[in-house]
Amino acid sequence: MAEMNMIQALNSALDIQLKNDDSVIIFGEDVGFFGGVFRVTDTLQQKYGKHRVFDSPLAEGGIAATAFGMGINGLRPVVEIQFADYIFPAYDQIVNEIAKIRYRSGGEFSTPITFRTPAGGGIKGGNHHSQSPEAQFTHTPGIKVVYCSTPNNAKGLLTAAIESNDPVIFFEPKRCYRGPFYGDPHNVPTWKGHPKAEVPEDYYKIDLEKAEIVQEGSECTVIAWGAMLHVAEAGIKESGISCELIDLQTLIPFDKETLVNSVNKTGRCVIVHEAPKTSGFGAELSASIQENCFYSLESPIIRVTGWDTPFPHSTEWDYLPSPERIATAIKKTQEE
Repeated sequence: MAEMNMIQALNSALDIQLKNDDSVIIFGEDVGFFGGVFRVTDTLQQKYGKHRVFDSPLAEGGIAATAFGMGINGLRPVVEIQFADYIFPAYDQIVNEIAKIRYRSGGEFSTPITFRTPAGGGIKGGNHHSQSPEAQFTHTPGIKVVYCSTPNNAKGLLTAAIESNDPVIFFEPKRCYRGPFYGDPHNVPTWKGHPKAEVPEDYYKIDLEKAEIVQEGSECTVIAWGAMLHVAEAGIKESGISCELIDLQTLIPFDKETLVNSVNKTGRCVIVHEAPKTSGFGAELSASIQENCFYSLESPIIRVTGWDTPFPHSTEWDYLPSPERIATAIKKTQEE
């Protein structure tokens, strides 16, 4: 085991995949010579050459189309879309071609493509560098959607994503690249000393479709992913209520069994995500929990989310869910 931040953990996963599988290639915006805008692919071009780690034009539709052709011809591309906000020019290729080719071809072709993309707010990036568009893809059959939250699961989940024969959208919470975010912009810790910064140095994999129970509790289930996992942790602490905190990890297909078992135990549920509330993925989770836990629920399911507005610049901290909003929601579930 070694202590790593999220950037180092992701780099380690990519390094091992390039070493172990000649069909793995990495390309995208500034990932080659520069090593990525957040340095996730740093040194990989020097180690594996320009034919396996290379830069692309700033043309997301072209990146996705190229990866599609590579995937159906036996390669296993890992592409980087520099910010999740700019994945939309590739949307048609992803949802209409890549996600559907296995079905359309009767299983003759598959597209083992991983789309890595930094997402979420907290870096003063304004509305073009702060969005969390996971729900745009969870509605598309044929792709998996993953959202890491710590160095440990970043490495394990990315390994599993690359090895999956289905296309995967792999969201990385850029606010947590160098440390967990607990909702206080004036207190920004690093990953140093955090238990989830302990990462295996060798090959390491976390199975997709499995949620993690981060802490056990008895009075309320709190579900989160990405940077909001740590904000939820702070909110639970502020509430003073015994909560079971679940890191969803894989959004599609999500681990329904773990969620249902937890809510059946606690009888209450709060769902936290930073994307807008309306049609956010929390709505799907809420409906699923309601369908499966109706007779166990002691109070309505509550969602704590970003607001239904474009992501702001100057009022970023009012937009993102805060520990205070989460604590208030948890306390509300306890009302008679």
